[in-house]
Amino acid sequence: MRGVTGQWVLLAYRIPRQPSTLRITIWRKLDRLGVARLGDGLVALPADARTREQLEWIAEEIGEMGGSSTLWLAAPGSQAQEQATAAEMRQARAAEYRAVIAQVEAAAHARPGERARAVKRLQAELRRIGRRDYFPPPEREEARLAVRALAQEVVVKEESR
Repeated sequence: MRGVTGQWVLLAYRIPRQPSTLRITIWRKLDRLGVARLGDGLVALPADARTREQLEWIAEEIGEMGGSSTLWLAAPGSQAQEQATAAEMRQARAAEYRAVIAQVEAAAHARPGERARAVKRLQAELRRIGRRDYFPPPEREEARLAVRALAQEVVVKEESR
């Protein structure tokens, strides 16, 4: 499990209610990082140099928007709490990998050109998910294998032309 040290970096923040686009921008950035939402205005990631830096950037942006934020390094109160948070994050990534697998299945029935474009898009999506996958679920390897098989199928069909 990447990033599991028992330490987590927490971002506590408040953003002005108006304009709502500022809140939405921050929420989307936090979602792209794969944060665990611990409460209203409180998110966490396993602590390492990368996650700390990413949350520092978002904290700066929140300040520039007229909001307030603080970063904390913390340890969960119990191993069970840490495991529950990790499980929640793992489940979220598993759902994303299942969506990739479903897209591979749909692309397998597409025309060759569409299939090739789907492979590139799905490879990029796997990279995006991988950047926020701190506790890899079994679906991760299944999705990788499915995309790889689709890519190989595209190559074989192009070579047979």
